[in-house]
Amino acid sequence: MNAFPKISIITPNYNGGAYLEATIQSLVNQHYPNLEYIVIDGGSTDNSMEIINRYRQHMTHIISEPDNGLYHAIQKGMELATGDIMGWLNADDMHHPKSLFTLAEIFTSFPQVQWLMGNPTYFDEKGRTIHCYGMARICKYDYLMPQGGWLQQESTFWTRALWEKAGSRISQQYKYAGDFELWSRFFDHAQLCITDTLLAGFRYRSKAQLTLEHFDDYVNEVNEIIRQKKLTHTTSRFTLYKTLKALNRLLARFKIVNTAFFDLVIRSKLGVNNPVISFDRSTQTYKLSQ
Repeated sequence: MNAFPKISIITPNYNGGAYLEATIQSLVNQHYPNLEYIVIDGGSTDNSMEIINRYRQHMTHIISEPDNGLYHAIQKGMELATGDIMGWLNADDMHHPKSLFTLAEIFTSFPQVQWLMGNPTYFDEKGRTIHCYGMARICKYDYLMPQGGWLQQESTFWTRALWEKAGSRISQQYKYAGDFELWSRFFDHAQLCITDTLLAGFRYRSKAQLTLEHFDDYVNEVNEIIRQKKLTHTTSRFTLYKTLKALNRLLARFKIVNTAFFDLVIRSKLGVNNPVISFDRSTQTYKLSQ
């Protein structure tokens, strides 16, 4: 992988003109030299295409035609993508400054990293960064437990090799939780790496947003994905992990031990601890640790 590997980002859009320009600018204004930017519009009737056309010179592919929803649009974009590093950015979300350069450095420096999640962050309707959650340690066993941990899609990126191992597809069986189903297949092939660096974020909106209006539907689909996954992925190690996690929660109630340390020990002993990529101030580079 060269110093500036090709990064493919897909933006699906349908009548997202209110925030679309800020989304586009968060990518193209970085002037990353090897960005493959693909915009899949679902036949918008607002000013979306006017905005898209203003940035046409920065886009590798533009499609505007009716589709079958969000994940169908993303799949169409992924089928066009040729990058070494992949991800998608919805039409109201944004990347943080220099995120593409950070992704290039991390994936180039650590070829063992197959997928990565940055520090989950959130914007308001004005584009202000209003919240950072901190690094989330989530392993494949957490993903088999209800409320075991969700990944922030906007901050998650992966290699083409992992995409191909996972079938080169995002499921269209689920209207809302296709991202969750994709992560569950990624966990079959690689550990999730995490970093406290800000890469991208989700925009909180007060209305007309899927996660606001269909949150219960998303949760129902997640629970169905977990149920299906458990049929083939429940093992003695998962049972042990679930038992130890329950014990950890009990210990936390009585403040008997340092539960954060105990949780780290559990993950390490079972080989599911997330590799952590952090910034070294003295060398001004990133380092990888468990």
